[in-house]
Amino acid sequence: MFDCGKGPALVVVQGLHGRWEWMRPALLELASRCRTISYSLSGDIGSGERPDPGQGFGNYLRQLDEVIERTGAAPVALCGVSFGGFVALRYAAMHPERVTSLVLASSPAPGWKPNEQQARWLARPWMSAPAFVATSPMRVWPEVRASFPTWSSRFGFFVRQGLRAARAPMIPSLMAERIKWAQQSDFAADCARIRVPTLVLTGEEPLDRVVPVSSTRSFCNLIRNARCRVLEGTGHLGVLTQPSKFASVVGEFVHAHSH
Repeated sequence: MFDCGKGPALVVVQGLHGRWEWMRPALLELASRCRTISYSLSGDIGSGERPDPGQGFGNYLRQLDEVIERTGAAPVALCGVSFGGFVALRYAAMHPERVTSLVLASSPAPGWKPNEQQARWLARPWMSAPAFVATSPMRVWPEVRASFPTWSSRFGFFVRQGLRAARAPMIPSLMAERIKWAQQSDFAADCARIRVPTLVLTGEEPLDRVVPVSSTRSFCNLIRNARCRVLEGTGHLGVLTQPSKFASVVGEFVHAHSH
C-alpha cells in the first residue's frame, strides 16, 4: 500500500493492471499536495487478498471500504483511473457520506465495450499477453512523442516504465475477469446517484488509444454538475507521461472540495 503526504485524504483506485507501483510517479507528485493513498486491487500480488467469484465486482468495493477503514482517512476524495473509475464511481454512489469529491480519469463510461482487438485479448488473456506487451510501445507511441520533446526523454520513459512493469507484473486473467465483472454492472444508475463534486479528466482525443475520450466525456452528461478537464499533450497515460500536470489538476480539485 502507498500512504504518504499530508492534508486532505485522496484515495487513488488503480486501473486494470491493478498494481499501485505502476503509478508511483503520479502518487509521489500527489503526495506533495495531499495525503495520498493507493493500493493493489484484490487478487494482485501485494493486495493481501483473493477475490471471491461469488461477489464479482463487489470485491473491489469491499476492498476500498477496508482501505478507508484501515487508514482512518474518511471522509476521502476518490480518484479512479481508467478501470478504477468504475470502482470509485460506485463507491461514491453507495457511500456519499464518506466521499468529499470524485475524479474520473480516462475512465470508460456506462455503455463502453472493448473494441475488437481488446475483446480478442480478453478472450484469451494468457495467450494474448506476449503480443499485448510486444505491441504496447507502438500503441502508446503517439502519446509518448507528444509528451516528451526529445528522443532521449522518450527512451528514458520506456525504460523507467518497463522496469516498473517488470517489478510489478500484471496478471492477464485477472484483468480479463475485471472487465467481465464490470460489464455485468449498471453504472448508469450509479451516475444518477452521485451528489459530490466530480471532475472528469481526459487526455486529447487522438492520443487516447485505450478508452475513447468521447466515452469518458459522457460522464459530464450523466453526473449532475460534473466538470470536464483535458490534459493537453496526453492520452490515456497522463498519470505516467505527465504525472506533475496530472497531480496539479487533481490536487487543486481535491483541496477546493475538502471539508
